[in-house]
Amino acid sequence: MMKQERRVSGPIPLSDNAYSRTTRSITVSVQPLFLEDESAPASHRYVWAYHVRIENTGGETVQLLKRTWQITDSTGRVQDVHGDGVIGKQPVLTPGGVFEYTSAAPLTTPSGIMVGFYHMVTESGEAFDVDIPAFSLDSPYAQAMLH
Repeated sequence: MMKQERRVSGPIPLSDNAYSRTTRSITVSVQPLFLEDESAPASHRYVWAYHVRIENTGGETVQLLKRTWQITDSTGRVQDVHGDGVIGKQPVLTPGGVFEYTSAAPLTTPSGIMVGFYHMVTESGEAFDVDIPAFSLDSPYAQAMLH
């Protein structure tokens, strides 16, 4: 399993059922989308794009410095991914500011789940983490399971 962070052409609009979580007045919303054209199920390659919207609803300016992802495939294999910023940027979000990006994640199984957090810092130098909500990566090739 390998995670690649990269731009995907065109944003994926956030729907009413987007995954969303707010931590310390920073709201992170995520909308995943299975990419049939980039997937090759016969070769165990399944690819999803995910669009992220980060909104600062608080009163202080913050900067996203790093990201941490935990990606779990349907067999239970876990991959931890750490890196600076997102898509090569370390955005600054002023009060009311929004930053959006689209990236992609390939798996070797037809479903999985991603969760993580962004490492932020305030203008005064206070570091804190913002939760990225857990979101499901489901393809039409995944077997339905009752929970």
